[in-house]
Amino acid sequence: MNTPQKRMILKLIAAWLGRYAGFLLMTILAVWCEARPAPHLPDAIIDRVPYVDWVSSWNYYLWLLAWAPITVFLIARYPQRAFRLLIAGGVLSVVRGLCIAATGLGPVRGEDLNAGLSAADRWQGIWAIANPFHALVDDSAFVYLSKDLFFSGHVATTFLVVLYVWPQKKLRTWAIFAHCLVVASVFLSHLHYTIDVIGAYAITFVLFVFMEKDPRHATVEDLGRRWSDL
Repeated sequence: MNTPQKRMILKLIAAWLGRYAGFLLMTILAVWCEARPAPHLPDAIIDRVPYVDWVSSWNYYLWLLAWAPITVFLIARYPQRAFRLLIAGGVLSVVRGLCIAATGLGPVRGEDLNAGLSAADRWQGIWAIANPFHALVDDSAFVYLSKDLFFSGHVATTFLVVLYVWPQKKLRTWAIFAHCLVVASVFLSHLHYTIDVIGAYAITFVLFVFMEKDPRHATVEDLGRRWSDL
Protein backbone atom coordinates (compact mmCIF):
# COMPACT_ATOMS: atom_id res chain seq x y z
CA MET A 1 0.00 0.00 0.00
CA ASN A 2 1.50 3.31 -1.09
CA THR A 3 1.42 6.67 0.71
CA PRO A 4 -1.52 8.18 -1.28
CA GLN A 5 -3.66 5.12 -0.47
CA LYS A 6 -2.81 5.35 3.24
CA ARG A 7 -3.64 9.04 3.13
CA MET A 8 -7.00 8.28 1.52
CA ILE A 9 -7.82 5.71 4.20
CA LEU A 10 -7.21 8.32 6.88
CA LYS A 11 -9.38 10.81 4.98
CA LEU A 12 -12.21 8.25 4.76
CA ILE A 13 -11.98 7.48 8.47
CA ALA A 14 -12.11 11.19 9.24
CA ALA A 15 -15.09 11.57 6.89
CA TRP A 16 -16.94 8.72 8.64
CA LEU A 17 -16.29 10.35 12.00
CA GLY A 18 -17.47 13.69 10.63
CA ARG A 19 -20.59 12.02 9.23
CA TYR A 20 -21.33 10.50 12.63
CA ALA A 21 -20.65 13.82 14.40
CA GLY A 22 -23.22 15.48 12.15
CA PHE A 23 -25.72 12.71 12.93
CA LEU A 24 -25.06 13.08 16.65
CA LEU A 25 -25.59 16.86 16.59
CA MET A 26 -28.78 16.41 14.60
CA THR A 27 -30.01 13.83 17.13
CA ILE A 28 -29.29 16.13 20.07
CA LEU A 29 -31.20 19.00 18.46
CA ALA A 30 -34.10 16.79 17.38
CA VAL A 31 -34.61 15.01 20.71
CA TRP A 32 -34.15 18.20 22.71
CA CYS A 33 -36.90 19.86 20.66
CA GLU A 34 -39.30 16.96 21.32
CA ALA A 35 -40.33 18.64 24.59
CA ARG A 36 -41.69 21.62 22.67
CA PRO A 37 -45.49 21.38 22.15
CA ALA A 38 -46.43 21.48 18.48
CA PRO A 39 -49.65 21.07 16.50
CA HIS A 40 -50.56 18.55 13.82
CA LEU A 41 -50.78 20.22 10.41
CA PRO A 42 -53.36 19.50 7.71
CA ASP A 43 -51.76 17.87 4.67
CA ALA A 44 -53.51 17.54 1.30
CA ILE A 45 -51.59 14.37 0.44
CA ILE A 46 -50.72 12.59 3.68
CA ASP A 47 -54.27 12.91 4.99
CA ARG A 48 -55.41 10.90 1.94
CA VAL A 49 -52.67 8.26 1.99
CA PRO A 50 -53.46 5.14 4.05
CA TYR A 51 -51.14 4.29 6.93
CA VAL A 52 -49.53 0.87 6.44
CA ASP A 53 -48.16 -0.57 9.66
CA TRP A 54 -45.80 -3.13 8.16
CA VAL A 55 -44.23 -0.48 5.93
CA SER A 56 -43.61 1.64 9.02
CA SER A 57 -42.00 -1.35 10.76
CA TRP A 58 -39.59 -2.01 7.88
CA ASN A 59 -38.96 1.61 6.92
CA TYR A 60 -35.58 1.89 8.66
CA TYR A 61 -34.25 -1.30 7.06
CA LEU A 62 -35.36 -0.14 3.62
CA TRP A 63 -33.58 3.17 4.16
CA LEU A 64 -30.38 1.36 5.16
CA LEU A 65 -30.50 -0.79 2.03
CA ALA A 66 -31.06 2.31 -0.10
CA TRP A 67 -27.82 4.07 0.86
CA ALA A 68 -25.43 1.81 2.79
CA PRO A 69 -24.47 -0.70 0.04
CA ILE A 70 -23.85 2.06 -2.50
CA THR A 71 -21.76 4.02 -0.01
CA VAL A 72 -19.67 0.93 0.74
CA PHE A 73 -19.26 0.31 -3.00
CA LEU A 74 -18.03 3.86 -3.52
CA ILE A 75 -15.53 3.46 -0.70
CA ALA A 76 -14.23 0.26 -2.27
CA ARG A 77 -14.18 1.56 -5.86
CA TYR A 78 -14.17 5.35 -5.92
CA PRO A 79 -12.78 6.53 -2.57
CA GLN A 80 -12.58 10.21 -3.51
CA ARG A 81 -16.26 10.30 -4.42
CA ALA A 82 -17.11 8.40 -1.24
CA PHE A 83 -15.14 10.92 0.79
CA ARG A 84 -17.14 13.82 -0.69
CA LEU A 85 -20.42 11.97 -0.16
CA LEU A 86 -19.62 11.36 3.51
CA ILE A 87 -18.63 14.98 4.09
CA ALA A 88 -21.80 16.20 2.37
CA GLY A 89 -23.86 13.77 4.45
CA GLY A 90 -22.42 15.15 7.67
CA VAL A 91 -23.15 18.73 6.62
CA LEU A 92 -26.66 17.72 5.57
CA SER A 93 -27.31 16.25 9.03
CA VAL A 94 -26.24 19.47 10.73
CA VAL A 95 -28.47 21.54 8.43
CA ARG A 96 -31.37 19.19 9.14
CA GLY A 97 -30.88 19.48 12.90
CA LEU A 98 -30.92 23.27 12.67
CA CYS A 99 -34.08 23.18 10.53
CA ILE A 100 -35.83 20.92 13.05
CA ALA A 101 -34.93 23.33 15.85
CA ALA A 102 -36.19 26.27 13.80
CA THR A 103 -39.57 24.84 12.76
CA GLY A 104 -41.45 22.89 15.42
CA LEU A 105 -43.99 20.82 13.50
CA GLY A 106 -46.27 18.45 15.40
CA PRO A 107 -46.47 14.67 14.86
CA VAL A 108 -47.82 13.53 11.52
CA ARG A 109 -49.71 10.69 13.15
CA GLY A 110 -51.04 10.41 16.70
CA GLU A 111 -50.87 12.67 19.72
CA ASP A 112 -47.98 14.87 20.81
CA LEU A 113 -46.83 12.47 23.52
CA ASN A 114 -43.40 14.04 24.06
CA ALA A 115 -44.56 17.57 24.87
CA GLY A 116 -43.00 18.54 28.18
CA LEU A 117 -40.48 15.68 28.09
CA SER A 118 -38.04 16.04 30.99
CA ALA A 119 -34.38 16.80 30.47
CA ALA A 120 -33.45 13.41 31.91
CA ASP A 121 -35.74 11.62 29.44
CA ARG A 122 -34.37 13.67 26.57
CA TRP A 123 -30.78 12.74 27.42
CA GLN A 124 -31.84 9.11 27.71
CA GLY A 125 -33.37 9.34 24.24
CA ILE A 126 -30.27 10.99 22.80
CA TRP A 127 -27.94 8.27 24.07
CA ALA A 128 -30.35 5.55 22.92
CA ILE A 129 -30.45 6.93 19.38
CA ALA A 130 -26.76 7.90 19.32
CA ASN A 131 -26.04 4.24 18.62
CA PRO A 132 -27.70 3.79 15.21
CA PHE A 133 -27.56 0.01 15.60
CA HIS A 134 -30.17 0.28 18.37
CA ALA A 135 -32.73 1.02 15.68
CA LEU A 136 -32.25 -2.54 14.44
CA VAL A 137 -33.40 -4.05 17.73
CA ASP A 138 -35.58 -1.48 19.53
CA ASP A 139 -37.99 1.37 18.86
CA SER A 140 -36.06 4.26 20.44
CA ALA A 141 -36.44 6.38 17.32
CA PHE A 142 -40.23 5.95 17.35
CA VAL A 143 -40.42 6.79 21.06
CA TYR A 144 -38.15 9.83 21.18
CA LEU A 145 -38.49 11.18 17.65
CA SER A 146 -42.00 12.19 16.65
CA LYS A 147 -41.29 15.80 15.60
CA ASP A 148 -37.98 15.55 13.71
CA LEU A 149 -39.86 16.50 10.58
CA PHE A 150 -38.53 19.34 8.47
CA PHE A 151 -36.89 18.13 6.37
CA SER A 152 -37.09 14.39 5.72
CA GLY A 153 -33.79 12.68 6.44
CA HIS A 154 -34.87 9.52 4.60
CA VAL A 155 -35.55 11.45 1.41
CA ALA A 156 -32.56 13.77 1.73
CA THR A 157 -29.88 11.14 2.37
CA THR A 158 -31.02 8.77 -0.39
CA PHE A 159 -31.43 11.67 -2.84
CA LEU A 160 -27.88 12.78 -1.98
CA VAL A 161 -26.66 9.30 -2.93
CA VAL A 162 -28.49 9.57 -6.26
CA LEU A 163 -26.74 12.87 -6.98
CA TYR A 164 -23.29 11.57 -6.10
CA VAL A 165 -23.56 8.43 -8.26
CA TRP A 166 -25.33 10.14 -11.17
CA PRO A 167 -22.36 9.87 -13.60
CA GLN A 168 -22.43 6.06 -13.31
CA LYS A 169 -25.50 4.70 -15.13
CA LYS A 170 -25.84 1.36 -13.34
CA LEU A 171 -25.35 2.87 -9.90
CA ARG A 172 -27.73 5.69 -10.80
CA THR A 173 -30.50 3.25 -11.82
CA TRP A 174 -30.24 1.31 -8.55
CA ALA A 175 -30.00 4.49 -6.46
CA ILE A 176 -33.08 6.04 -8.10
CA PHE A 177 -35.09 2.83 -7.69
CA ALA A 178 -34.13 2.52 -4.01
CA HIS A 179 -34.78 6.21 -3.43
CA CYS A 180 -38.30 5.94 -4.92
CA LEU A 181 -39.06 3.01 -2.61
CA VAL A 182 -37.92 5.06 0.37
CA VAL A 183 -40.08 8.03 -0.65
CA ALA A 184 -43.09 5.72 -1.02
CA SER A 185 -42.40 4.24 2.42
CA VAL A 186 -42.21 7.74 3.94
CA PHE A 187 -45.73 8.48 2.75
CA LEU A 188 -47.20 5.04 3.57
CA SER A 189 -45.75 5.10 7.08
CA HIS A 190 -46.86 8.73 7.64
CA LEU A 191 -43.31 9.53 8.63
CA HIS A 192 -43.31 13.09 7.26
CA TYR A 193 -45.53 15.83 5.94
CA THR A 194 -45.45 16.47 2.21
CA ILE A 195 -43.61 19.75 2.78
CA ASP A 196 -40.84 17.79 4.54
CA VAL A 197 -40.31 15.76 1.36
CA ILE A 198 -40.34 18.81 -0.90
CA GLY A 199 -37.95 20.62 1.44
CA ALA A 200 -35.60 17.62 1.45
CA TYR A 201 -35.21 17.78 -2.32
CA ALA A 202 -34.67 21.54 -2.37
CA ILE A 203 -32.14 21.72 0.46
CA THR A 204 -30.22 18.62 -0.60
CA PHE A 205 -29.82 19.78 -4.18
CA VAL A 206 -28.69 23.25 -3.10
CA LEU A 207 -26.12 21.68 -0.76
CA PHE A 208 -24.90 19.35 -3.51
CA VAL A 209 -24.46 22.20 -5.99
CA PHE A 210 -22.70 24.27 -3.32
CA MET A 211 -20.21 21.48 -2.56
CA GLU A 212 -19.72 20.16 -6.09
CA LYS A 213 -19.81 23.59 -7.81
CA ASP A 214 -21.28 22.69 -11.23
CA PRO A 215 -22.86 19.20 -11.38
CA ARG A 216 -23.91 19.73 -15.01
CA HIS A 217 -20.37 18.91 -16.06
CA ALA A 218 -20.33 15.55 -14.28
CA THR A 219 -18.88 12.61 -16.20
CA VAL A 220 -18.07 9.01 -15.36
CA GLU A 221 -14.49 10.10 -14.70
CA ASP A 222 -15.83 12.69 -12.24
CA LEU A 223 -16.57 9.83 -9.85
CA GLY A 224 -12.92 10.12 -8.95
CA ARG A 225 -9.85 7.95 -9.03
CA ARG A 226 -9.97 4.29 -8.09
CA TRP A 227 -7.73 2.83 -5.42
CA SER A 228 -5.38 1.48 -8.09
CA ASP A 229 -4.92 4.99 -9.50
CA LEU A 230 -3.85 6.50 -6.17
